[in-house]
Amino acid sequence: MGEPMEFEGKTVAELKDLLREQELPVSGTKAQLIERLEANSVDGNLLSLEEEPKEDAILVQELPWWRSTDILTPQALMAIGVVVLMVTAVFVFRPTWLGFEPDYEYELINYDAAQTLTFAQELVALGHGDWEGRMSGTTEEANTSAYIDAKFTEMGLTTTQHSYQVPMHHVNSEPSLRICVPGLNGLSVCEGVGDFGSQITQFQHRSDYVIQGFSGQSAYTFNDDVQVTDLGNGSDEALWQTASGTIGYVRSGGTLNSNTEMFSLAAENNLAGLIRVNKHHNCGKIEGNDCVPIFKGSGIDDVTVANGGSIPTDLPFIAMSKDAGELLESLIFNATGPTGVLEMIIDVTNDEERTIYVPCGEIRGKSSEVVIVGGHHDTVYHAQGAVDDTSGTASVLEIARQMSEIVNETGQPERTLRFCTWGGEEEGLYGSRAYVQAFQNSLRDNLRVYMNLDMNHVDSDFSERGNSIRLFGNHEEDMEHIARITELYKDERDDVADRYDIQVMLLTGEKGESDGMPYNSDHGPFVYDLGEGERGRAVVCYGSGSWEYHTYLDTMDRFNEESLGVSVTIYGTYMRFLAYSDY
Repeated sequence: MGEPMEFEGKTVAELKDLLREQELPVSGTKAQLIERLEANSVDGNLLSLEEEPKEDAILVQELPWWRSTDILTPQALMAIGVVVLMVTAVFVFRPTWLGFEPDYEYELINYDAAQTLTFAQELVALGHGDWEGRMSGTTEEANTSAYIDAKFTEMGLTTTQHSYQVPMHHVNSEPSLRICVPGLNGLSVCEGVGDFGSQITQFQHRSDYVIQGFSGQSAYTFNDDVQVTDLGNGSDEALWQTASGTIGYVRSGGTLNSNTEMFSLAAENNLAGLIRVNKHHNCGKIEGNDCVPIFKGSGIDDVTVANGGSIPTDLPFIAMSKDAGELLESLIFNATGPTGVLEMIIDVTNDEERTIYVPCGEIRGKSSEVVIVGGHHDTVYHAQGAVDDTSGTASVLEIARQMSEIVNETGQPERTLRFCTWGGEEEGLYGSRAYVQAFQNSLRDNLRVYMNLDMNHVDSDFSERGNSIRLFGNHEEDMEHIARITELYKDERDDVADRYDIQVMLLTGEKGESDGMPYNSDHGPFVYDLGEGERGRAVVCYGSGSWEYHTYLDTMDRFNEESLGVSVTIYGTYMRFLAYSDY
């Protein structure tokens, strides 16, 4: 018989090859593959279907009972046939109503962490020279789109560069925010003739304050002496009504948390400007004891309605850090001497359309049914956006690279595979919304599933920030596949999988409900905007530990490329499965 065969030391691929030689199923975990091989071996040696009997083997045996001539009646043969058919139906067809799991075969795709890191580094290098971001509608975003298109071309994909004209604000030059306390006990001017001993405090753009989405412009100098009104936490509407013509100052943490609500109230009450101070988010976590200023957008449609039908072009809107805000309070609201005067120069254009981009690479399948993987390549204007969403864009590129190699080896897939990255996400999902609107009919008929990778990253500081990765979707069939692939990943890639808390969730509720798919990233249009009564299928991945989200500190310093391999491998494997199956 030869030496007994050891199965434990073999790779999954080797185990599957042995099973294929025995014409046995090759699905399941590594432990299940070994168990199946051991069950079909004798003394540790595989049984061969082609092995000839040994010459000295006993070939003649007594007839089994069912071949006895004493009971071989027509009735008996019929009964035997019925039993055989029933057993065949159970064990060959494995009906789910008897508790059998479908026997799917998955093969994990590869993942190259070093290559994914390179993608991320090259994307970040395309950022603004001073502010580092790749804001939509800018040269930086256009260059990023061209880079992604070139990478898809290198992989052998058919590429299409979509572009859309959408509402978009644009930061034209470095802003200025300063406070002057006049000298001579408030009698002198601030700067120029008559400036005797005034003290000027300058706030640092990006670290002390950031411009908010769809902010208007301003050119308020010390000589304009624009007043600042303390609006508390913004919940008192009467205070807003008294702030007309002044710059409103709002502390976060109250019942009014939406930028859109604040900006709308400022427009309704004719404020000259708006300052929102971060008093509660991520305080003391990423920069000393401070609460770093965060970029947020505003719902332009709601703000337009509040402003009588147009966007307020002369209503600047900024967010400040806690420390910077408290310094402003001490110099203006709580001054023991002369009251400080504010200078606020915000150079933006917010009432024009700009071009955003959606580069796509495609592997044409035999059918028109399509599987799409996407993430957004734009970032906030003032940060590298290493996690949000350079991580997702690098992941899309890596899945595309792996699938291109698989298709080159395996042949044309059954379904079409498409890889897209979106501009305009940070200001309102403009890229994905425009794309879905442009191809609504085709997507409604042919989209099998959309996969979204947005901040699918986990910070390496597990002890402080956690290690969770959430995989969720809105269709039971998709999430059952994802759950099975996740278990396979935990078994075959346990060296990485064991380091992360991988959570699989099904969300089937209505839009806006707690158990429904959120409309907060580029999967939203694919789920909810395919047409009235239509609900698209999507799976999404969110990571954890991204405290630097939408701040200038979202840099490559904390980038953890290993963590991206979880979603790349699991979702990429599902794409591979859908590429070559009819499920």
